[in-house]
Amino acid sequence: EPEVLDNVVRDLGEFEDTFPIEAAGSVQEARKIVADLTVRGDRVGVILCDHIMPGEDGVSFLVELADREETVATRKILLTAQAGLESTIEAINKAHLHYYVAKPWKKAELVQIVKAQMTEYVLGQESDIRPFLGVLDSERLASAIRQKGLLTDE
Repeated sequence: EPEVLDNVVRDLGEFEDTFPIEAAGSVQEARKIVADLTVRGDRVGVILCDHIMPGEDGVSFLVELADREETVATRKILLTAQAGLESTIEAINKAHLHYYVAKPWKKAELVQIVKAQMTEYVLGQESDIRPFLGVLDSERLASAIRQKGLLTDE
């Protein structure tokens, strides 16, 4: 649904300066974007995927990403109003789903979920997390920085 994609991109626009947002209207297009990013040496921190997509379903794509070395650490969010119990269980068990967002969503809720998932990704994957203090969960990041001895309370 193009309007859903447009709404997601608009709602997450506040992250654009720090984390480029790529949008895909199909699994095939998303697969190409991920491949292009990987070839460039870029990493994918969060994938927000709808369950119902043209050609292939989003859960199968998330499972595929969970099985690939370059995207195994990617935080996976399923956005849907139509996933049945079986698909949801598959997403959790096989795709290692990190979050499920039901449609319709509230912008503030979606932003908070993505911020939390990006924070988790940065904490697990980045050696220097200081550049993300102003964008992500600054309390969690500052705590991690203090634990690493890079910042003091003084």
